[in-house]
Amino acid sequence: MTEFQDLTISNNFMFAAVMEDTENCRGLLEMVLEFPIARIEVSTEKSIVHNPQYHGVRLDVYAKGDDSTCYNVEMQVRNKDNLPKRSRYYHSQIDMDIIAKGTDYKELPDTYVIFICDFDPFGFGKYKYTFDMICTETGEMLDDGARTIFLSTKGTNGSEVSEGLRKFLGYVAADIDASTEDFDDDYVRSLQKSVSKIKSDREMGERYMLLKELLSDERAEGRNEGRTEGIAIGRVRGKAEFVIELLSELGEVSTELSDAIMAEKDPARLLAYLKAASKADSVEKFRKETGL
Repeated sequence: MTEFQDLTISNNFMFAAVMEDTENCRGLLEMVLEFPIARIEVSTEKSIVHNPQYHGVRLDVYAKGDDSTCYNVEMQVRNKDNLPKRSRYYHSQIDMDIIAKGTDYKELPDTYVIFICDFDPFGFGKYKYTFDMICTETGEMLDDGARTIFLSTKGTNGSEVSEGLRKFLGYVAADIDASTEDFDDDYVRSLQKSVSKIKSDREMGERYMLLKELLSDERAEGRNEGRTEGIAIGRVRGKAEFVIELLSELGEVSTELSDAIMAEKDPARLLAYLKAASKADSVEKFRKETGL
């Protein structure tokens, strides 16, 4: 992983930290969506910035507007060819989280899932790709309130997007040296100030170092898979304890539930528990998701 002082806004940790500033986040959304947003609230509940010790933590930015419209933004620097399915997953997760809180599906708010890509995800040279549900036979749009947008730093159609969006994407694509240059844009300047402030924050540096160590351990764990049974057992126990630790932050973990998690020896199932615990907003939701 890149050293903390060498991070640019294209790094997931730095992007999430910068977008915690509601004005930075609102400015981005207004620039991309091209309509004014009165106020937004940025969720930090499962942010990698605040919870770097969480395995499977969200690497995206989640925000909600005054009118309950939901926005999910994620930085992507590598093309893994899974973005369409990933966008579908994000839309479904937003909807299910809202319904789980008692909202009727008829009252589901509009949702926008936005990917900022340091590559061209579709190869047509566009800075911006916007997707809605369209009827194949008539071309009529299905007004389901869900829209997915892919931004690309590799666009060539400058006349079709705003100058501000082009400069922002140029800033995203910039390396550490170029990222400090003047992009002649007030919004980019505000992002640059935020990046500098974050880099001077000792606590933020410590959080990034913890994340770096954990990811390094995970990679080493993957490379060493299949070594001695004793090591394997230790890892399994560690995952089980980690699941319980995550759940304890959501509420009381019963002895019955704790014993059931600790008794699980299947690494794949424990990984599923870990992912469920990192996404759940209550112990009850975790139990419902896992069947425990």
